[in-house]
Amino acid sequence: MSETVLDISDVSSGYGEAMVLRNVSLGIRPGEIFALLGKNGMGKSTLLKTILGFVPARQGSIRLFGEDITAQPTHLIARKAIAYTPQEQTLFQDLTVEENLRLGLPDNSGFTEGLARVSDYFPIIGKRLKQKAGTLSGGEQKMLIVSRALLRSPRLMLIDEISEGLQPSMIQRLSEILLAERKRAGTAIFVVEQNVPFAFSMADRYAVLKIGEIADDGVAGDESAAARVQEQLQL
Repeated sequence: MSETVLDISDVSSGYGEAMVLRNVSLGIRPGEIFALLGKNGMGKSTLLKTILGFVPARQGSIRLFGEDITAQPTHLIARKAIAYTPQEQTLFQDLTVEENLRLGLPDNSGFTEGLARVSDYFPIIGKRLKQKAGTLSGGEQKMLIVSRALLRSPRLMLIDEISEGLQPSMIQRLSEILLAERKRAGTAIFVVEQNVPFAFSMADRYAVLKIGEIADDGVAGDESAAARVQEQLQL
């Protein structure tokens, strides 16, 4: 078994002539929750999109479960045991909750079992299966996005700014659910966030991205580290 589920080595990428990420390296171990923190515009979402092939890597390598995926197209990467919850809205508003959930699976196998599991996490999802996704509240739509990702029982989850705009009680619930899924299935989780308390409530390790480069990293269980990261995000 590979020592890392995700290994990013010396990666640079960007858009057009603009270089956004510069020589980024980090690794995520099996069953680990890793938080990447930084202010808006630092390149956090670009890193996730580079991992998934939406943005080509111009330098370096990306290995997923030991396989080099640096030059692979997005549709092939998406078939692996990986799930992505993007910051931007990705639901089909005119489809029902159930139809949106089914789109997260390559086929119908495992849907009933997966639905029972995510309905335990988010009871409202199980009660709204025939409701159109566009009629859900903003918080409920985020529950649906996370549920769709969890339905696949991925080995690695990539989660982009999921706490943005949510009430504190919902943020706490999300932390509990992600920790529970890690315990249940050994899922590795890569969380991109600005919300330091949320990230540190569940992360094992962290890194801070500043203007496209790793500026700090360490163990998330250290209170002094949380204070230092919070200060960096306020500068």
